[in-house]
Amino acid sequence: MDSLTLPRTHYVNASYGLKSWLLTTDHKRIALLFLGSISAFFLLGGVFAMLIRLELLTPPGDLVSSDTYNKLFTMHGIVMIFMFLIPSIPAVFGNFFIPIMLGAKDLAFPRLNLLSWYIFMTGGLFTLAAIALGGVDTGWTFYTPFSTHASQSNVMMAAVGVFIMGFSSILTGLNFIVTIHTMRAPGLTWFRLPLFIWSMYATSLINVLGTPVLAITLVSVALERALHIGIFDPAYGGDPILFQHLFWFYSHPAVYIMVLPSMGVVSELVAAFSRKNIFGYTFVAFSSLAIAVFGFLVWGHHMFVAGMSVYGAMIFSILSFLVAVPSAVKVFNWTATLYKGSISFQTPMLYALGFIGLFAVGGLTGLFLATLAVDVHVHDTYFVVAHFHYIMVGGALMGYLGALHYWWPKMTGRMYPDLIGRIAAVTVFLGFNLTFFPQFVLGYLGMPRRYHAYAGEFQALNVLSSAGASILALGFLVPAFYLLWSLKYGKVAGPDPWGALSLEWTIPSPPPTFNFDETPIITGPAYPYEGREGQRA
Repeated sequence: MDSLTLPRTHYVNASYGLKSWLLTTDHKRIALLFLGSISAFFLLGGVFAMLIRLELLTPPGDLVSSDTYNKLFTMHGIVMIFMFLIPSIPAVFGNFFIPIMLGAKDLAFPRLNLLSWYIFMTGGLFTLAAIALGGVDTGWTFYTPFSTHASQSNVMMAAVGVFIMGFSSILTGLNFIVTIHTMRAPGLTWFRLPLFIWSMYATSLINVLGTPVLAITLVSVALERALHIGIFDPAYGGDPILFQHLFWFYSHPAVYIMVLPSMGVVSELVAAFSRKNIFGYTFVAFSSLAIAVFGFLVWGHHMFVAGMSVYGAMIFSILSFLVAVPSAVKVFNWTATLYKGSISFQTPMLYALGFIGLFAVGGLTGLFLATLAVDVHVHDTYFVVAHFHYIMVGGALMGYLGALHYWWPKMTGRMYPDLIGRIAAVTVFLGFNLTFFPQFVLGYLGMPRRYHAYAGEFQALNVLSSAGASILALGFLVPAFYLLWSLKYGKVAGPDPWGALSLEWTIPSPPPTFNFDETPIITGPAYPYEGREGQRA
């Protein structure tokens, strides 16, 4: 390891100056711009989360007013979902690694890629302005009629911000689809693609097909607020339930925009750290597309208590059970891959195993909510909050942290201290469960969500949850320090520190500007571990 040296020129030092970054068309530099932006937004969303948990330490609402509390959970949701989770893995790791995994020199539309970052930042600034000018209090869902005329907060500005950021998602999705179809290296057939590429492809389809629906919905809210056009407001002949249908038609697939990329990451991690080909590769690949398709058919399960025919609710309930099948296929196949594998419990693998466990809990509790008789009782309680966070934080965020720790040596050329990384991963896992598992019990006992004052009998579990949030925050902060430390003091990684065999590990770390001197020719499978199970780098 000590004999390794960084390459003399690579994508980071190929050119210098602020202009070379702000006008770059290099997909790897654009990925780093996204990484910096979403990390800042994640920190902001985390601050809102901590304020929420501080308020909930005691039963009376004694830290902030009810209006301020409404704004805190709204802004936490908007920032975390639209400004962190949706762009996180696609915009950072998709941008960085899709061309390299395909054997290409860049994405199909490099300038469009840079434009998507500028659009994302423009939308982000609108949303930040809405926060700075007093916040938004509608909930991250912008439900009507509250958002159309009752709320006196900066709904319009926040909606415009989310609307603009949507175009960034669409452009990134289009770029990925075209790149995957047209820029694969010779010999790289569809069934030789890494599973990360399959999951990014499915995510891009959802982005391109689903995001315009949200855009239309938010424009309709803005028009109704400004011009009093009767779309959602019954006073003008509108229907507030229509908003829910349109919103969830996008937002349930959006859950998979956040989770599917993490599933792709976990497939890469499980293969690399168990030294085995992914069990049932074809099933795992097609399950990504199945999730993308089914994801568009289940939005109604968010509305079982909002006013829906019994027959409609039954159909949505059945479809919600069916969407669990492709997710279960992935979990079973990952587990089968681990069986008799040469498993190495390094930091990225711990995040992958954490993902599998937490996502399984999140998915199974989703079946409770898809069951009509149960949903009636636990809808709008902390049970839903817990389920949502097990999918989003336990799933999407664990996958993101796994990807960050797995590909960090490739992106920077340096290693981080693995022992501290493993301690941080365990801290995140324990802190997460301590935060959100009590919320399942709270919901079951009947504590409504979005309340800042609550009955005294719920205090013990809320204190437990807030204590867990403190541990979770520590688990998130520690990686920030050691990853930044590694940039200067970390050991030189070399091209393949994990002994992984996929294409991105065949080029220097950090990669050169155009990735490959010569276009590679692919002759083997995506995970060529057969016969090498016991070997490690």
